[in-house]
Amino acid sequence: MSTAPEVSTRSGRLRGVQRPGSAAFLGVPFARPPVGPRRFAAPVPAEPWEGVRPAVAHGPTPQRVPFGPVTTIPEPSVPGEATLNVDVFTPAPGDRSALLPVLVWVHGGGYFAGSPASPWYDGAAFNRDGVVTVNVSYRLGFDGFGWVGGAPLNRGLLDQLAALRWVRENVRDFGGDPDRVTVAGQSAGGGSVLSLLASPPAARLFRRVVSHSSATSDLPPALAEEAGRRFAAHFGVTPDLAGWRSVPEAEVVAAERGFNAVPGRAPRDGASPDVAAALRAARAGASVLASMAFTPVVDGVVLPSDVATALAGGAGADVEVLMGTTRDEFAVPAAAGAQEVVRDLVAAGVDDEGVAAFRADVARTGERFAANRALVAAGFRAELVRLAAARARGGAGARTWLFDFAERSPVEGVAAHCHDLPYAFDLLGAPGVARVLGEHPDQALADRVHGHWVRFVREGAPPWPAAGASPLGAQRYGDGSAFDPRAYVLDAQVAGLG
Repeated sequence: MSTAPEVSTRSGRLRGVQRPGSAAFLGVPFARPPVGPRRFAAPVPAEPWEGVRPAVAHGPTPQRVPFGPVTTIPEPSVPGEATLNVDVFTPAPGDRSALLPVLVWVHGGGYFAGSPASPWYDGAAFNRDGVVTVNVSYRLGFDGFGWVGGAPLNRGLLDQLAALRWVRENVRDFGGDPDRVTVAGQSAGGGSVLSLLASPPAARLFRRVVSHSSATSDLPPALAEEAGRRFAAHFGVTPDLAGWRSVPEAEVVAAERGFNAVPGRAPRDGASPDVAAALRAARAGASVLASMAFTPVVDGVVLPSDVATALAGGAGADVEVLMGTTRDEFAVPAAAGAQEVVRDLVAAGVDDEGVAAFRADVARTGERFAANRALVAAGFRAELVRLAAARARGGAGARTWLFDFAERSPVEGVAAHCHDLPYAFDLLGAPGVARVLGEHPDQALADRVHGHWVRFVREGAPPWPAAGASPLGAQRYGDGSAFDPRAYVLDAQVAGLG
């Protein structure tokens, strides 16, 4: 029988779980429970403990209610108050001389849901390939991102910063190199890591960034305050710390989704049937989450400006960045036919090359997804091109690489939001994957995607041209799996970037 692995951290000693080829240390606190006087406050470092603390089960999760009745990713909610914790997966527990590269994962979920305890985020394959993996939790919804008078904004991002500081101070005890940290995320997690890239307090906490299907926000503080005051009025409390601390968390969670909207802003979730309106919003630079109120805010501290402006000004220019989208993201069938959508695209300034790219995608997925392709171009993919262009203006084009995940699921017929993650984590046998990707997803493709991630985490440069040399080029996964120098041509034209 294997001896349970133990490590010493700055807060105390931990006992984890031995697994084939690696060890897991679960539910390790990086901050004190955000309850009582610490609710709506900046995170406070975890208290030290005496003796050996068991780290054998996932800690409580900030997610209290799942994103929906059925989610693509299995996302368990774990009850309890100590929600600010990390899970560490390592092949070298206690070996301070190993100095392995580190991947820190930030989950998605629209900034109001998601769980770091998902089996899709297990670090086993990364451990096999010599990478220490750390999954972090952060406050969600109104508690994490809502405006409260007298409280700091961006509390969820402050939690992520606190977790990264914990990693910097402790990861060597798990065999990791604090100077070779890659922070990665998908959807809201992808937006989070790009916000961290633009954030001065995050400087030097990581060396590389991976962003999948980014959902950045850049909400102006006035709109955040308006939403916070409106939500407080619903409960009949003053919109300050005293008022909000009188409202139980469960009541906030039960009501927050009905108030998580900015009045007057059109939905940008990829499912709106109004293609023309979405294309106009894309030309105006609207974010994919422009209608949501409980998201990162341009507060002048954590986020001095919107992400694109910060990157264009050189923020994070020394950090290597890998980012991309799935081809179809939120694939929702619509009645609008291809010719109708082409008229909207042409009216929005898309030329013959862009229309040809659109028609090729319609041929790939079918006419019923024609409107969806334009909406995805206007949302996630236009935003990706815009952020890559901002990086180039900020002097980081040679340190930016794009990918385009186009592998269609035989279950859904599209390459949808989240479909890329089991390939990236090389976890095609994880619970729930077959329901989404079918019984026989392509292991060779997982080897390629995961292998590129491992190379990036280790070395900082995947094996294809950077965005500085090929602004619209991307490594395509699936649909032939090759570098396509014009992968994002339609999306760039929708964004008004040619």
